[in-house]
Amino acid sequence: MTSMESLIGLVNRIQQACTVLGDYGGDADNNAFSSLWEALPSVAVVGGQSSGKSSVLESIVGRDFLPRGSGIVTRRPLVLQLHKVDGKAKEYAEFLHMPGKKITDYAFVRQEIQNETDRVTGKTKQISPVPIHLSIYSPHEGQPQTIVEDIENMVRSYVEKPNCIILAISPANQDIATSDAIKLSKEVDPSGERTFGVLTKLDLMDKGTNALDVLEGRSYRLQHPWVGVVNRSQADINKNVDMIVARRKESEYFETSPDYGHLANKMGSVYLAKLLSQHLESVIRARIPSITSLINKTIEELESEMNQIGRPIALDAGAQLYTILELCRAFDRIFKEHLDGGRAGGDKIYNVFDNQLPAALRKLPFDRHLSLQNVRKVVSEADGYQPHLIAPEQGYRRLIEGALSYFRGPAEASVDAVHFVLKELVRKSIAETQELRRFPTLQAELAAATNEALERFREESKKTAIRLVDMEASYLTVEFFRRLPQEMEKAGNPANQATPNEDRYGEGHYRRIGSNVTSYIGMVSDTLKNTIPKAVVFCQVREAKLSLLNHFYTQIGKKESKQLSQLLDEDPALMERRQQCAKRLELYKAARDEIDSVSWAR
Repeated sequence: MTSMESLIGLVNRIQQACTVLGDYGGDADNNAFSSLWEALPSVAVVGGQSSGKSSVLESIVGRDFLPRGSGIVTRRPLVLQLHKVDGKAKEYAEFLHMPGKKITDYAFVRQEIQNETDRVTGKTKQISPVPIHLSIYSPHEGQPQTIVEDIENMVRSYVEKPNCIILAISPANQDIATSDAIKLSKEVDPSGERTFGVLTKLDLMDKGTNALDVLEGRSYRLQHPWVGVVNRSQADINKNVDMIVARRKESEYFETSPDYGHLANKMGSVYLAKLLSQHLESVIRARIPSITSLINKTIEELESEMNQIGRPIALDAGAQLYTILELCRAFDRIFKEHLDGGRAGGDKIYNVFDNQLPAALRKLPFDRHLSLQNVRKVVSEADGYQPHLIAPEQGYRRLIEGALSYFRGPAEASVDAVHFVLKELVRKSIAETQELRRFPTLQAELAAATNEALERFREESKKTAIRLVDMEASYLTVEFFRRLPQEMEKAGNPANQATPNEDRYGEGHYRRIGSNVTSYIGMVSDTLKNTIPKAVVFCQVREAKLSLLNHFYTQIGKKESKQLSQLLDEDPALMERRQQCAKRLELYKAARDEIDSVSWAR
């Protein structure tokens, strides 16, 4: 059977881990992660100023250790944990911010709480939600102007959590209807399931009055019974009256009181400590399964995020170079997936060849170039002083060469269109390479290097595409010219021509020349429509797949360790995120280990 001490000790250890790693619930708005603290059962002592909160805590613990004075003295939450040790062991206190230092002088504890408060809040009476974590080990049982609003908000941030048990402190010599603690607890715990009412200063009530209506639940009923306590008087505090003596005096007060004698066994700080411990034990037992589930789920999520963010980079040059090359390969894989169809984008290259290039070829101004007027002009200029005898060969050549020059535009446009598609795929691939996101400098260098490589590929592709056009102009297809005399004879044959005596230099003659050139240009257009894409793919797409990063790899291999470190200079926000993830992962794994270390009752 799991003991009460091991259960509460378990929560204590997890809370300590939370505090060390910056998770203390009340400042959850500033935390990017879910809070384990908020899932843990805890007890919050709340009450109005000078209602006796510190005295109740000291009575439960059995030690005088909290700062005292006029005004608001306790300006930071105090996470107080009670640990029961072997009966022969000496009692001591230990602060989490002073690990390993066992303190037996509780005057020092009181002063250190004050000092630690001032360290965070200053001496201007400001408040802070960052808690002071104090553990007490004992063999004994039962161990500004907006400051009001600030305190209320801070307290509310703790007590509104569904796992927080509220110890609502109200002085008996004030009207319970105006109790700050009861008012707050009613707001955050309307059912009263989490609220324990504590009535202080019973011994300071006016003669002839008592608080039985409250203690017996008639004036304000809670689900849990009210507990009355009698704390040390200011005179006792000034005289340093021992807490053991104070507890004995409290017990005598209730046992001998004519008003409260019949309730004596359910009154006092010792009974309050026992009641709270029993309730806390039952809450912990009920919450452990959900806490375990939360811990396991969060560990899985954090480990997944750590894998996405990436582990810290090693400092030696070899490891840094290896990391850079691995990142580049990851990018290169994604880039090739875009080209090969595994990811969207590569189809845009095919669209250039299947739609843009044919459309551009159709729009070339051949109608103007091969108009009757221009054909006559070009042929006549090519003949010179002596008109052609059979076929205007020079005229044909000039007309064809002039027409072929128009193909340069679509050829260059195809190269540029594919270039811009490749640049966009590079940009997308860099953005989609998650491992690169943490290294903005490397991203920029990689983008610059790939764009430089693509520019080289474009220039080579453009030269090749233009060469295809120039080759068509440099050597015309012989068969085409061999057909011309036969076509002309057919034109003069009465069987094939209605006007056998047509002037060879008339309008019909030039129309035939224009028609023949148009036919030849169409043949060339069909050829280039197939060969230009081949040149572009060979010079740009294929090279991008094979050697996009080759020059970059060469340059990286020449860099010194300092230069490699600069490339792996991470985004500060990402570094901070990794640190937060790592700290939180450490916390949750420590919490899981703590839970696993407890022997649970079956």
